[in-house]
Amino acid sequence: MSTLEGRIALVTGASQGIGRACAIELARAGATVALAARNVEKLEAVAAEIAAAGGKAKAYALDVSSEESIKACAKAVLVDLGKVEILVNNAGITKDGLALRMKLSDFEEVLRTNLTGAFLLTQAVISSMMKGRWGRVINITSVVGETGAAGQANYAASKAGLIGLTKSLAREFASRGITVNAIAPGFIQTAMTDELTDAQKAGILTQIPLARYGNDGDIAAAVSFLASEGAGYITGHTMDVNGGMYMG
Repeated sequence: MSTLEGRIALVTGASQGIGRACAIELARAGATVALAARNVEKLEAVAAEIAAAGGKAKAYALDVSSEESIKACAKAVLVDLGKVEILVNNAGITKDGLALRMKLSDFEEVLRTNLTGAFLLTQAVISSMMKGRWGRVINITSVVGETGAAGQANYAASKAGLIGLTKSLAREFASRGITVNAIAPGFIQTAMTDELTDAQKAGILTQIPLARYGNDGDIAAAVSFLASEGAGYITGHTMDVNGGMYMG
């Protein structure tokens, strides 16, 4: 039997990148996966890919910057699938800029999407986990939430906030059999990193002891582990998946 057979998972930002990889990996492990993001067409493609591999998934429209959208998505998932046992708060945005010139709207939008959205969605589905006295909340933060990054005051603040949120929720819900953990990716190979110059890539690699970029599969494997029974005694933890570039 697969490790997550019969479990119900909800993954945000599941239309591409890390979210897509996490959804596919959770489905491969046996979970039924609710795929949530703004682009439903892309979600349907991911759902079809999961189905073709023998898994189960369904697409749901979600804008994590909107409280109304969060409530509507959570309600739809709970009606359709009956419960949510695994929540992966992955959706996020960047609006980089030097702090001296950063617009308040850009600062607030990143926090609202990356941090407030994760809080509101957790709040919307946590009762389902409490009823079953079993649950996994996994927040995708970032290495810059631990180290800071010039030009990313808003993004780093939102990701650092996720780490604090993770620890607080872990304390609140531990007695109900719910674990709450975070994963902090380092430099992950994406379309954005593909656009870097060779000199920039070489500079970044000097910071990574394992001397390679991560990939979305590295993050998905960590998510699958934290969602499993084997991780049942881990909570309030931030798992660094960064090739050794930050060792807190």
